[in-house]
Amino acid sequence: MFGPFKTTSPLLGGLLWKIPWRLSAPQKARQRKRLRAVDNVIACIDTALKKQGSSLKEVERWKKEMPTEEEMRPKDKYTIFDRKEKRYRKGIHKLPKWTRVSQRINPPGF
Repeated sequence: MFGPFKTTSPLLGGLLWKIPWRLSAPQKARQRKRLRAVDNVIACIDTALKKQGSSLKEVERWKKEMPTEEEMRPKDKYTIFDRKEKRYRKGIHKLPKWTRVSQRINPPGF
């Protein structure tokens, strides 16, 4: 316990990975950039398929159901529905793999 390797309060217990309760401005900018990148990929695939004269039902379903980044409210861009939370919303950065999972739709009224 003494000397150069004495224990500190983080080593004695508590959270090892501390996640801030809200997103920083650069995190929000990167989230908007990711949303726009997905929108661009969907638009590119759609135009390429239209040039060939065909379509995919998955792409059509995505375009019908999912809002684009411009159509989304800030509340939906940066938070997700969670029934266990006090106000039914939590920061999107608390979702595991939040940079790779698309969370654009939330239950109505939340």
